[in-house]
Amino acid sequence: MTQAYTQEPGQLGDTPRQSGSRIGRLFDRFRFRLRNDRGIWRRGLVLAALALLLTLVMIFHADIPNRVGNLGSLLETFLPWLGLFLPVLLVLGLVRRSASAVLALVLPVGVWLNLFGGLMFSDKSGGGGELTVVTHNVNAENADPTGTAKDVAASGADVVALEELTVPAVPAYERALAGTYRYHTVQGTVGLWSKYPLSGTKPVDIKLGWTRALRTAVATPRGEVGVYVAHLPSVRVKFNAGFTAGQRDGSAEALGQAIAEEPLKKVVLLGDLNGTMNDRALAPVTAQMRSAQGAAGDGFGFSWPASFPMARIDQIMVRGLDPVSAWALPRTGSDHLPLAASVDY
Repeated sequence: MTQAYTQEPGQLGDTPRQSGSRIGRLFDRFRFRLRNDRGIWRRGLVLAALALLLTLVMIFHADIPNRVGNLGSLLETFLPWLGLFLPVLLVLGLVRRSASAVLALVLPVGVWLNLFGGLMFSDKSGGGGELTVVTHNVNAENADPTGTAKDVAASGADVVALEELTVPAVPAYERALAGTYRYHTVQGTVGLWSKYPLSGTKPVDIKLGWTRALRTAVATPRGEVGVYVAHLPSVRVKFNAGFTAGQRDGSAEALGQAIAEEPLKKVVLLGDLNGTMNDRALAPVTAQMRSAQGAAGDGFGFSWPASFPMARIDQIMVRGLDPVSAWALPRTGSDHLPLAASVDY
């Protein structure tokens, strides 16, 4: 006699029960594999270890030493981009059908959101502002200084700082900005244009041997504001020397000392610092000032390179003032984007 063999429900040979919807069927299939695939937790342990390593790097980035090629500062310059590893690890974990790899991603995702979620997903900018400032590295090789100046003036800023000025280009900037800004000063390769009178203007020694920083007092309707414009030395990534930033770091220390000795309580720093707020080497400056972008900006506010911004190495920082909003202006003829911020007294 022919016998019919049946399987008891719940054995390994069970096939997933079919739900009505496609999503339901996929969920049933995943649940079936999770219950019956004994290797789903053993596979992907290397991916899980990489997720843990990524978590540790983001948590302890400040402890990564700078002794070898300034590796710590290089990492901190592009720290937000570590988030790109998260979807890569997720896809690899799904391809490997590894529950361990996918579950381990909870840790780096949580750390990244804690570090950058506020910048990425919240708009802290408000309306108005009593004083609007702009900073722009105009690029020494800018082929259209007049057009760049007009673009910056169109922002409506009360104060404009320009860096990387060249002797041949300065007259073009002066002519283009004269109609909007009655007062201005140029010290070496940096300059400031203002709708309000300036006083106490002087170069700031940032230990370079030539002038790339200045200090002045802007007489706003609400009182004097100390304004610093600075262009710290560039950094380079070299195969034989790593992230070469020694000269930049020394200049940051000198600039921080000058700002610490500023007698005015209300201070604004505008410039290209060739470093981000996460870069520990800028601590002499960042420890005593607030980032306008961090306090009142929308998104990361990357400013360089203009063709595909990857880092905010141009900065607007304040002390004794309240940032209201911060944003990047449209691209000009420079390789940097101009940045703007509005502040209240």
